[in-house]
Amino acid sequence: MRFVRGLGGALLWIGASLLGLVAVLLCVTVILLPVGIPLLMLSRRMFTRAVALMLPRAMSHPVDEGRKKGKKLSRKARKKAKKKAKRQAEKAAKKLKR
Repeated sequence: MRFVRGLGGALLWIGASLLGLVAVLLCVTVILLPVGIPLLMLSRRMFTRAVALMLPRAMSHPVDEGRKKGKKLSRKARKKAKKKAKRQAEKAAKKLKR
């Protein structure tokens, strides 16, 4: 899967560079400037997406990965806290019976 993502990112990178070249050529001609500027912005977005495809998910989406890790840790902490509370309640019940 990683190879396919890398290959897609490389192809997208090549397409973005060609689109950027065409956009720069359009921007040189004053008449086609309104067409060249949006194409240049699209090319920039394509470059961004290509890099995101080539990098691992944790590097391209650090906030999302942090959220996932935080949820996982909070679930573990919640389970531990429930077990600990249950044990403490059992100990307290034993002391009350004595």
